[in-house]
Amino acid sequence: MADLLRKPNGTNGKIHDISLESAGWTYVGFGLYRLEAGESAAEITGDSEVILVLVEGKAETSIDGQSFGELGARMSVFERSPPHCVYVPNDAEWSVCATTPLTLAVCSAPGKGGHQAQVIGPEGIVLETRGKGANTRYIHNIAMENRDVADSLLVTEVYTPQGNWSSYPPHRHDEDNFPDMTYLEETYYHRLNPEQGFGFQRVFTEDGKLDETMAVENGDVVLVPKGHHPCGAPYGYEMYYLNVMAGPLRKWRFQNHPHHDWIFQRDK
Repeated sequence: MADLLRKPNGTNGKIHDISLESAGWTYVGFGLYRLEAGESAAEITGDSEVILVLVEGKAETSIDGQSFGELGARMSVFERSPPHCVYVPNDAEWSVCATTPLTLAVCSAPGKGGHQAQVIGPEGIVLETRGKGANTRYIHNIAMENRDVADSLLVTEVYTPQGNWSSYPPHRHDEDNFPDMTYLEETYYHRLNPEQGFGFQRVFTEDGKLDETMAVENGDVVLVPKGHHPCGAPYGYEMYYLNVMAGPLRKWRFQNHPHHDWIFQRDK
């Protein structure tokens, strides 16, 4: 069985720490801090660029000693308001001090020195609707390719209403074959509302060599090294996830599963 489902390690401090080594891949890193007011976190980026996403709560934020002041606004991710985010280049040090209970995502990928430290949200991030019917979901494009705010990282938030599907029809982006497809590793950080809920995610390849279906709970992370990766939210529970993608080219090009592409064609 592939080690794709990662449970949080405790409830305080750095509860997710997914490195290139622990994931067994090349591009995407993901960390998550849960801090109480007054607690701090700091890291040196090294060869990686980082986007800090204040998922919930507020914090004083600085990069290489430059203060960006107190950032953050939403106290619950399910408010669906745009997140406050900060870009941190490679070879830099970031630090945060929580001024309220804080959930902080640390999204990382190879840095190339092409961008300066800056606040990249909530300005420029709007809630968009994607899909139809029970495939409707709502998107915050934090750092997709239409925003020139990173060297490698692609970052987005998705809200899936109860009873709906997302990352659907099943699609993959696991070949370096631009413009038809780009190779992108991906992580999903899942939240459920109410938090005792659950959802499902399947990660599978067309040849059947990888086929894992996971029940995801509040706070879980799923790794997508390759293949298709749809998600479903049962009735009664709203699903949120934060996606981090990166690969050799900062573009998102995918192909739908050939058995299910008819759904996409019908709903265009």
